[in-house]
Amino acid sequence: MQKILITIAALALGFVGSVTSFASLANPIEVKADKDRIRAHIHFLADDLLEGREAGTRGFDIAARYVAGQFAQIGVAPRGNTSGPASYLQPVPLASSKLDQDSPVFEILRKSGVEKLTYLGDFTLSSGFSEDTTDLTAPLVYVGYGIVAPRFGLDDYAGLDVRGKIVVQLSGAPTSLPSEEGAHYSGEHKRAVAAERGAVGIISLQTPLSEKSFAFALARRYVHWVSMTWLDAEGKPGREFPSIRQRAGLSLPASEKFVAAAGAKLDDLIAAANAKQPPARLDFGVTVRMVKKNQLAQLASSNVVGVIEGSDPVLKNEYVAFSAHLDGLGMVPGKPGDNIFNGAMDNASGVAVLLEAARMIALQPKKPRRSMLFIAVTGEEKGLLGADYFARNPTVPKGSMVANVNLDMPVLTYDFADVIAFGSEHSTMGPIVKRAVEKLGVQLTPDPWPEKRLFTRSDHYMFVRQGVPSVFLVTGVKSMNKDEDASKAFDNFLLTHYHQFNDDTSLPINYNAAARFAQVNFNIGLEIANAPAKPKWNAGNFFGDTFGKPTP
Repeated sequence: MQKILITIAALALGFVGSVTSFASLANPIEVKADKDRIRAHIHFLADDLLEGREAGTRGFDIAARYVAGQFAQIGVAPRGNTSGPASYLQPVPLASSKLDQDSPVFEILRKSGVEKLTYLGDFTLSSGFSEDTTDLTAPLVYVGYGIVAPRFGLDDYAGLDVRGKIVVQLSGAPTSLPSEEGAHYSGEHKRAVAAERGAVGIISLQTPLSEKSFAFALARRYVHWVSMTWLDAEGKPGREFPSIRQRAGLSLPASEKFVAAAGAKLDDLIAAANAKQPPARLDFGVTVRMVKKNQLAQLASSNVVGVIEGSDPVLKNEYVAFSAHLDGLGMVPGKPGDNIFNGAMDNASGVAVLLEAARMIALQPKKPRRSMLFIAVTGEEKGLLGADYFARNPTVPKGSMVANVNLDMPVLTYDFADVIAFGSEHSTMGPIVKRAVEKLGVQLTPDPWPEKRLFTRSDHYMFVRQGVPSVFLVTGVKSMNKDEDASKAFDNFLLTHYHQFNDDTSLPINYNAAARFAQVNFNIGLEIANAPAKPKWNAGNFFGDTFGKPTP
């Protein structure tokens, strides 16, 4: 196997300067997805020798060179850089931060004494990238959900002075917000708003809904986690708010007890916030001390980027971008037994489908009118980092990407008969997706899990934030096999394999379904690339209005 790895790496590096197009060898017939090719990709990328493909590791670098070699073989040209010798690799500089698991402290300082909470029992602390050791003591201000969204009549900071204070906020967003808009406001927005207003820390209160979406106890799975962010041209951490020195999350019981000490009930606070009432003026009468130590470092990873140039002399300057994250969770050194997160479904499957879609397009007798990018990104598991870096620093002219089709963790353990297309309703890609799936006798199902707010949890969202209409397809909840419970199969994967050591090739992967999924995404990409008009945000759409640019 090691000889194979060396051969693949050599292939990737050797073909960078001389890519051969196989389109001229193709017969003028429809190209079909090849399940055996998909099988081969998944088995290679999920092999133990790649050690879980964590960003910044040797295992990831081997995977990146494998993808580059595959691009070279099928006639996808390198587009990882814009100057110098052609390369498939776009360097992504990273900063890492590992929380010292013996260091977290959360103390409630009252006049009557000090109450210490239990790490991973009552609270979690997020690592940071600005300080090796952080020791913060500050008073508290309750800010509801901590959201400022004029479009939806929300300003949780109105009339509040949070300078030099720790803001206490509810996890998630008001239930009155649409699911995907709520997901947008539930994440980085909250940190940005708190930082803009001078807060120095954040305490997030678990709610029954957030507990249902992501149980507090699951935090124990990620104690080995190494946090990362990308570095800008000056070497500063991106998407970091250094003035927010500490971020804590409390368990549901700890959240209830915490607000009860201020004379409130958590359920009442949630009901008021969901009704868009101004945050209650809670008198905590305490200060909080939070302490942590981080192990900081810098490392490097890369996105793998290839292109098939379009055939139209004008439209070839517009790009349809396929994306799939190549990284996984890595491994846990020193753990007895299986200690590798092989990531067969998450996301060797998505990369395999991207490679197969690229091969199918490269073999078309006539190239699509628009150019097509294929991007295997790094750092998705660390916060969509590679996609964010590429979307901000594209290797094609800024503004030239007209659409993104994202491939992330298609669950291929059953014979799916429907797909869920997150984001398709926000732009004119909706009808394209519908036509593409119906050609194969596949149905389009509305989001059955709105409470999970999946729209902002994969790489396509980073393209959306740069104004690019995007769609993210996952396999659905129906099966072609009447004796198979698709919904149960999907749930079983999430409950027993997702982000587990057993997400590997021992799963009952249905490679016929994998080929069908590749065919669906091929159909979508090809139709976008050949359409007379590029995709547009729907009139009045929140994401288009927030991030998009007017289309001439």
